[in-house]
Amino acid sequence: MNHDSLLNRSIQFINSIGLETVLCTLNTEDCFLPGIFISNGKILIDKEKLQHPGDIIHEAGHLAVIPTAERTTISGPDIARRTDAASEEMMAIAWSYAACKHLAIDPAFVFHEQGYRGGGKNIIDDFDAGRYFGVPVLQWLGMTVTNSGNNAENYPAMQKWLRD
Repeated sequence: MNHDSLLNRSIQFINSIGLETVLCTLNTEDCFLPGIFISNGKILIDKEKLQHPGDIIHEAGHLAVIPTAERTTISGPDIARRTDAASEEMMAIAWSYAACKHLAIDPAFVFHEQGYRGGGKNIIDDFDAGRYFGVPVLQWLGMTVTNSGNNAENYPAMQKWLRD
């Protein structure tokens, strides 16, 4: 599947879970990642400037793990300044991996060589081997389960895609 197809599939998924994407033209100075900016809880995407289409899944992960009451007011650099930024980053990574598995997309689409300080492959290898981080917090929030004795599917399946 080519990057345009994967991008469109990603956008459809993100919109289907209740997050909003907007295709538009962006000023590159505003963007932490080329072609992507979060504004008031919306993911703005400039397809012409977008270098790594999988980055929108990770950005959606950031929005997904922010409490609902705060999600619609968050913009760009505010994410890194949040009190729980470190745990939210780990949750966004775990969320992104789960989204890839849900969509049957190779996780390398999100965890590419130019991201994650060159550690994308290590993240994939660890998660593929069941060495997760961020997942315990997703569990604590009721977004996923592991080793469940009930009928719920275990991570990377998600019980819900958005934090309450």
